[in-house]
Parts: sequence; structure tokens; C-alpha cells
Amino acid sequence: MAPSFLAEIRPEAARAPASGIVEVFNYGRGRPGLIPLWVGEGDLPTPAFIRNAAAHALEEGETFYTHQRGIPELRTAISGYMTRLYGTPLPPERFFVTIGGMQALRIALRIAAGAGDEVLIPSPAWPNFVGAAIATGATPVSVPLRLTSDGLDGRWTIDIDALAAAVTPRTRAIMVNSPANPTGWTATRDELVAILALARRHGLWIIADEIYGRFVYDGAERAPSFHDVMDPEDKIFFVQTMSKNWAMTGWRVGWLECHPALSEVVENLIQYSSSGVAAFLQRGAVAALEQGEDFVREQVARARRGRDLICEGLSAVDGVRFPLPAGAFYLFFGVDGEADTRALALRLVDEANVGLAPGTAFGPGGERFMRLCFARKAEDIAEAARRLAAALSR
Repeated sequence: MAPSFLAEIRPEAARAPASGIVEVFNYGRGRPGLIPLWVGEGDLPTPAFIRNAAAHALEEGETFYTHQRGIPELRTAISGYMTRLYGTPLPPERFFVTIGGMQALRIALRIAAGAGDEVLIPSPAWPNFVGAAIATGATPVSVPLRLTSDGLDGRWTIDIDALAAAVTPRTRAIMVNSPANPTGWTATRDELVAILALARRHGLWIIADEIYGRFVYDGAERAPSFHDVMDPEDKIFFVQTMSKNWAMTGWRVGWLECHPALSEVVENLIQYSSSGVAAFLQRGAVAALEQGEDFVREQVARARRGRDLICEGLSAVDGVRFPLPAGAFYLFFGVDGEADTRALALRLVDEANVGLAPGTAFGPGGERFMRLCFARKAEDIAEAARRLAAALSR
């Protein structure tokens, strides 16, 4: 873009950061035999029963404008799924279908914060949280997570005192991603209670990204949730997506959950951004929610196997350090003597033919780490562990 054009654009657009993940992705894209563990998706295609439901709707001509809040059948299916999972009645009126979790996040931020406002983001964090806040005109404020130890017995935790100290008169919202990308931090019930108490005390919104809630490895069906501790009138947005549980990353179907009093506001924001999600895609999402529980369990079991394999392989390498991730499907590991993880990520593409994301992409506290997605078949993860161990031992 010519410099004269750059001088004319809105500052929030100019400040939107480039993705450090995409840089490495583009560097290694298309290399023969490369094992791609840099982005947050598995290797399984969307199951046939989901694809067939969408294809049938497409074949039947369901290609017209549709309900901006989502087709009633999908909102009902989301309600049923969430009510079963969280054990409390969550009526369809709470749910709004969006173009992936990203649009749900943008709508929540658009309602909660804007120019001159601050949003607290526990960090290291998925870079889209920061980028979305900036694009909305708000100022993201990173609040460091604490790592009790960088060994297998360590765990990431949230520092409630640090979070409280970061609140200013300009603070409007707290972003809470649990289980977390990239660290695997999974909030305990007590931590959620403490965050909620802080938000209530200061009148803040909570934007809860719980999309990895099914990916926990302690035998539970799901992670602790704000659904477990909230009152109906609490100011909480929930961001969700079909992407992870049902292998639907490319479908771009998600949902926003909030108090029904915000229905018209959310619908208007959908109208002025996308005018809704294609109806035939929503039919596939209905099938996923109503018939996909066995597939979700398979996804979680594969991820656990991948976690165990990569942790076993890398824990034997001198200088590689990490806590065992409690949730999500990422290993966030450090390598002694490697201060520039961006350079390390590029080097590992060349030397190990494995694609990882550099910790520099995830903000303060992430600089000395690498992120690896282990939601793939066991053979790929075992081979990636072997290649990485060889490259990192040199």
C-alpha cells in the first residue's frame, strides 16, 4: 500500500498486528514431508455424517438468506448440547450463530469495549485476542500468567492479585480463555470464582473463550466453566465454535452465548457484519451436535495420546522444559539457550521438517517457548518427536 494511503486509514486498522504464526506457516508451506503442528487443528476431516447433512441441505436448495440469529434448529441443538454438558437449563434464546468463534469474539468485544477502553488479557495468549481488541479500538493489557515450575510437575496459574492490580478506571472487560491456547492453563473452580468476584466488584464484562472445554485429561467430561459459578445476571459472553470438537475448522461456524436481553443488539451486529451463516452449513452443525458425541470422545482420546507421546519424546531431550498441559491440545515448551524462538521455529522447519509456532506470537511471557499442536494421529506425533529430539540435541 502506498504511504499516502497508510496515512489515511484508521489507527485501529493500522495497529492490527501481523501473526507470528502465519509467518512460519508461510515459510514452510508446501514442503514435502513436513509435519504441520503450527496451527490449532487436527488432521481428521469433518466426519461424513456432518458433511452429508450439509450436502443434503445444499442439494435441496437451502441457499437463501436465513435467520440472522441462526436457524431455530441449530439454536435448539446448541441449547440441548450445552444444557446436557453443563447441567443447567440454557435456553435457545441465549445463543447466536456466528461465522466461527472469531466473529463471536469480535461481537462480544464490540459490545463490551471500544476506543479509550482497556481489556485485560492473561498472557501468553492466542494472538487473535490482542488483535481483535486492537481492531475494535480498545487497548489490550497483558496480565502475566504464573508458571510454578518449568518441569513436568509445574502448572500455569492465574495471578488474581496481578489481575486486580491491572484494573484501571478505563478497564471494561477481562478475556478468559480456559483451557488456554497456548499454555494449556485450565482454570480451577476457585480461580473462576475469584475472577468473577473481581469482575462484579468493578462492573466488568467477562469474555469467556471455552472452546477447548472438552479437551481435558483428568478423566472429567469437561473443564470447569463460568457456567458452574455464575448468576443469570452476570455480564458474561461465551465464545464457542464447531471447529475443534467436530473437526470443522474450515466451516467457520460458531456461536456467541449471552443474556437474552442483548438479543437485538447481537442480531444487529450480525446484520451489519455478515448477515448470518449459510443455512446449509448450519444443517451440518445440527448433525454434529446431535450425533457427534462419539466423535468428540475420539478427538479427545487422540489428543491425549498425542500429548503423552510428545511429552515422552521431548522430556528425554536435555534442555527441553515444559509443564504437562492440563487442557487444550498444545505443548508449550522451552529450550535452554534458545532466546529467539522465532528464529528457532524457522530453523526447525529446515532442520526437522516440523512446523511449530514461536512463543513470540503469544505475547508477554511467551517469548522463550514454542507451541506444538498434538491433535494428530499417533504416528505423526511420534515421528515429530523423533525429528525434534534429533534437531534439538545437536
